[in-house]
Amino acid sequence: MKSTDCDGSAELLDQVCAAIEQRTPLRIQGSNSKAYLGRQIEGQPLDTRIHRGIVSYDPTELVVTVRAGTPLAELEQTLAEQGQFLACEPPHMGPQATAGGMVAAGLSGPRRPWSGSVRDFVLGTRVITGHGKHLRFGGEVMKNVAGYDLSRLLAGSLGCLGVLTEVSLKVLPRPRASASLCLQMSRDHALARLAEWGQQPVPISAACHDGERLYLRLEGGEGSVNATRDRIGGEHLEPNFWQDLREQRLSFFKSSEPLWRLSLPQNTPALDLPGQQLIDWGGAQRWLASSADPATIRQCAAQAGGHATCMSASDEPFAPLSAPLLRYHRQLKAQLDPHGIFNPGRMYAHF
Repeated sequence: MKSTDCDGSAELLDQVCAAIEQRTPLRIQGSNSKAYLGRQIEGQPLDTRIHRGIVSYDPTELVVTVRAGTPLAELEQTLAEQGQFLACEPPHMGPQATAGGMVAAGLSGPRRPWSGSVRDFVLGTRVITGHGKHLRFGGEVMKNVAGYDLSRLLAGSLGCLGVLTEVSLKVLPRPRASASLCLQMSRDHALARLAEWGQQPVPISAACHDGERLYLRLEGGEGSVNATRDRIGGEHLEPNFWQDLREQRLSFFKSSEPLWRLSLPQNTPALDLPGQQLIDWGGAQRWLASSADPATIRQCAAQAGGHATCMSASDEPFAPLSAPLLRYHRQLKAQLDPHGIFNPGRMYAHF
């Protein structure tokens, strides 16, 4: 059932202006389904769900513009009615997840290496800045960027740069055919096969390995999917596996150990780390459930050319920034949020 559309931008702007005047920190939130990301913060809640609804949608142009507080499920249902979808396959992590939270979190699902990240599909945004202004960046076409692309910079910023009120997104047609397979093979063998298939026109749109089995999703034209399925073999896999992986509902994620996300070059061999590992994104993303020392985990990821993020409660969830990157982050925060009221300390304690 579709929720009632509501333009709450004026109310959100009033709340931000009052917070600027009083120097009151704001904790920007939608449904709080991604509250586990980043550091825990204090602040006056600013709920974007008062600003909801699809502003415009042109299926022929593959573009939708939606208010930040719109339920993500509602947006996906609207797209599905036209045979289209969000190809970045964003996790919900809760039934009331919002479109704004999707962009602010910047998380993508199993399809990400083959279709792109959330950031890749953001065309334009409207944002309330720390100057008390409601500004528009970007637009509703792909070739609209002149100068610095602030809209895509907001993806994954966890609300630290401003209050996202509206976003324009590129959408894509759903694949005509899909098949999910499960093959018994070792981790090293699976990584080798994935590297091999990556050099071939194999219509893979998801790949995961749990230590014993390789899970694959094939998508595209019916002929291509059927021919690849016959060539690769394997057992049939229920397609809801990928949704369970995306939403972290697999048994792996029920571990009591701290959960880490390792972002690595795709062909990285298996890492020698204690704990359980789940290989995702064809090897580019590894989930690790481990009580190992955080410094050890981060050092191992860095030596492999990647980085590690703690997805459980932590005082330092993200990898420490180098001096140049820290300076750029501080300068950007100062430009867009000069009074430091937006989710202060959510990403790093320094700002």
